[in-house]
Amino acid sequence: MDVSQLPLNALRAFEASARLGSFTRAGLELRVTQTAISHQVKALEETLGLTLFKRLPRGLALTDEAHALLPVLTDAFRRMSATLSQFEQGNFREILTVGVVGTFAIGWLLPRLNGFRERHPHVDLRLKTNNNRADMLLDGLDVFIRFGDGAWHATDAVRLMEAPFAPVCAPDVAARLMHPGDLSREELLRSYRQDEWAVWFRAAGMEPLPARGFMFDSSRALVETAARGDGIALVPVAMFSREIGEGRVVRPFDTEVSIGAYWLTWLKSREETPAMRAFRLWIAEEAGGAPQR
Repeated sequence: MDVSQLPLNALRAFEASARLGSFTRAGLELRVTQTAISHQVKALEETLGLTLFKRLPRGLALTDEAHALLPVLTDAFRRMSATLSQFEQGNFREILTVGVVGTFAIGWLLPRLNGFRERHPHVDLRLKTNNNRADMLLDGLDVFIRFGDGAWHATDAVRLMEAPFAPVCAPDVAARLMHPGDLSREELLRSYRQDEWAVWFRAAGMEPLPARGFMFDSSRALVETAARGDGIALVPVAMFSREIGEGRVVRPFDTEVSIGAYWLTWLKSREETPAMRAFRLWIAEEAGGAPQR
């Protein structure tokens, strides 16, 4: 089908509706009525000769054809918006949207960002803190710094640094911990990676104890809870040097385990831009590694 024959407003109406799951929310985003969105989507369906949505009592369900079309349009509109934004006020600046897990952002990246800006003033860097499971395409991320083993579907990855894990807790809690076995009397705070404590106990020469404390999706939340004396957190200690240096939390035991690393990732389908390359080379240098790719 000739793309020039497709109505742009109808494509925008479909993309917003599919992304937001609602004609009403799409209308609010695009500043038109819900009825206008519905008519535009219907017109697009007639032009394409297929159904894009199943209308349900409480929202919209995407058909297989809609699932195939949505990421293409989302990426296209994001790229158009990013390119147009580069010409605001008559100045050209390349936009780079970097996603990063909050632990790495606060514990390592933020204190170094001025160095990147000074070296690359033409790059308009926009930072988004995400959990480890963000969707790079739908969140509009050029690159994403995340924790894991480096294996993510349809994604290229450059290892930045290892991040050994060790327990931390409040000083008054540490005072009653003489041996790893003493942890049997404490609340062991958990992340969504359920095997972390088991790996650490084996490294400490013990059979794993059950972790029964609160569960969090952020190491920062784990440490804040531990600092209040509400449990023991198992975290990448290098990301919490400030909290440890200030004595808010301490390490009751020296045993460390390697559970994963921090990686710079990007979609295989994403062509590397000059700003992406500049950031990749800069952060690899800052992390002490050799530039890759």
